[in-house]
Amino acid sequence: MKKMLSAGITAALFVLLLILVRTVNVAAIGPEGTKIGLSDLNRRVSEMIGVNMTWYKVTEITGLIAIATAGIFALTGAVQLVRRRSLMKVDREIIAAGGLYAVVLGLYVLFEAVIVNYRPIIMEGDTHVEASFPSSHTMLICAVMGSAAMLLPKYIKNTGLCRLLQVICGILIAVTVIGRLLSGVHWLTDILGGVLISVTLLLLFAGALEIIRSKDKPEKAS
Repeated sequence: MKKMLSAGITAALFVLLLILVRTVNVAAIGPEGTKIGLSDLNRRVSEMIGVNMTWYKVTEITGLIAIATAGIFALTGAVQLVRRRSLMKVDREIIAAGGLYAVVLGLYVLFEAVIVNYRPIIMEGDTHVEASFPSSHTMLICAVMGSAAMLLPKYIKNTGLCRLLQVICGILIAVTVIGRLLSGVHWLTDILGGVLISVTLLLLFAGALEIIRSKDKPEKAS
């Protein structure tokens, strides 16, 4: 219940940020005269950081690691489905993770269609500025690696190895969130939006795991 309440708070903060970005201090400071919300704050941070494509490439690599991690859990679920011959017999944690991934994908599609803010730069190879709020890369890495850290204890029985992998998950999240900001391809509010929505999803996922595992305890005891 506490996790669900916390998820409600972070979701409300995301909605508040979304409203602020759409209504407060909106000015045409982006490429091609695109209007950006909270423009003074975003402009100052953007000018201070500049553009660093090395950080961009680093975050592209961490993004691929996140996709590969999601693929491993998806493959685990697929193998279980084939061997156990029933979706109901697939680990419920895996099914919950699949639901999380689907929500992240759905949010990506939504915010590509309903554009809130545009990037501070036109990316190499593109002819026009792209949508940038919330940072989909931030959502991806936080949701996938955060959920992976929660799932690892079930599948990695070696405590030391499990903790090491969880630390790596945390490092990948930190490097990506910070690196995405330092790369200069997002406004500060894009990163904040990605973090808030990711924290919301992870709190909901953690709450779902608690429910799943509480239901499993009587089965194991019998």
